[in-house]
Amino acid sequence: MSLLRVEHLHRSFGGLAALSDVTFQVATGRIKAVIGPNGAGKTTLFNTISGLIRPSAGQIHFDGTAIAGAAPCAIARLGLARTFQNLNLFGNMSVIENVMVGRHCRSRAGLLGACLRLPAQRREERAIRAAALEHLDAVGLADRAHDPVGDLSFGQRRMVELARALASEPRLILLDEPASGLNPHETDDLAGRIRALRDGGLTVLLVEHDMSLVMDIADDILVLHYGRPIAEGPPQAVRNHPEVLAVYLGGGADDAAGA
Repeated sequence: MSLLRVEHLHRSFGGLAALSDVTFQVATGRIKAVIGPNGAGKTTLFNTISGLIRPSAGQIHFDGTAIAGAAPCAIARLGLARTFQNLNLFGNMSVIENVMVGRHCRSRAGLLGACLRLPAQRREERAIRAAALEHLDAVGLADRAHDPVGDLSFGQRRMVELARALASEPRLILLDEPASGLNPHETDDLAGRIRALRDGGLTVLLVEHDMSLVMDIADDILVLHYGRPIAEGPPQAVRNHPEVLAVYLGGGADDAAGA
């Protein structure tokens, strides 16, 4: 079954078409990668799906619910979370506090309860903190929970952002270039963690330029070029697709395998 369906999606900025007739599906429990050259529309696609920008035309359905043009908070409550190409952490907060922020869409106590420190609010805060610690443990950072987030390495801060997204209890997570800035060891670790998320039942939609990572973990791939799809399918088929080789991967199949 498809957890996410995107149909004939268009997004224009003035006279420039950033997305043009983009149609694809993401099957439940799979890792789908979106690749393409810089300017292909990948981040615009993520911003449109997650509600940061409205589509000019087209439909987006998440688990059967139409979400095109919905507010980001409403989409998050449905079970869709994302990370960003550029880190967006709170530098003046601890590691665990950053992760706790991701839980806000599941909280119920409200402003009054927080101001008065009512028992229900205190119980909820303890539960949020415990859940945040579990997600930090899942990304290997439980022992750094109370450190300032600025004390972490760049790769560790990437993992904090992943833990924060997981704290919202998503069913689909959008990862926008999660390997950007990581060294080879950190990239290998990331690959294992993304596979573990899929094996645990989470669906993943991934934008990434590291082709070795994409070919290693993706179940299928969508290729965008100037905002339009040019290929879609399993990694081997996409890697050998003539138009993909011409406009993105370059060279022949052997070059693509090592890209």
